Amino acid sequence: MIRRTASCDCGELSLTCEGDPVRVSVCHCLCCRRRTGSAFGWQARFPREAVAIQGESREYVRQGDSGSSARFGFCPNCGSTVYWRAEGLEAFVTVAVGAFAEPDFPAVGVGLRRQALGLDPDAGRLRDPRMIRAPGPRLSGWRGRGASRGA
Repeated sequence: MIRRTASCDCGELSLTCEGDPVRVSVCHCLCCRRRTGSAFGWQARFPREAVAIQGESREYVRQGDSGSSARFGFCPNCGSTVYWRAEGLEAFVTVAVGAFAEPDFPAVGVGLRRQALGLDPDAGRLRDPRMIRAPGPRLSGWRGRGASRGA
């Protein structure tokens, strides 16, 4: 069985995740953008029983764009958010993909409702802003260049 380790920047808080995640996704909501300081948040969701947390963490609770709340576990030393638990998804622990030091981490599913202008998930590069369409329906099941998409 696959075992992955995620940790904060200083290494004081870490998680060991057994098996593959049940979902890997990118979120472009304003809350995730603010939390990460980036154009999106990238996360992997694991069954709660497959995750072991080591080290001390502090919690921050916030309400997301959807109206539900999430409890974010972060390192009290370096401040890195490593994991969170979302209201309504109590059977899962979501882990920040950036906390895993694995270049070959699984493919990502993307929701583009609030995608940052200029970000092209198909090519992994910035695209010409003149080519950006107005926000449309969410795309689910994105698996990379050349993959089929559902509405």
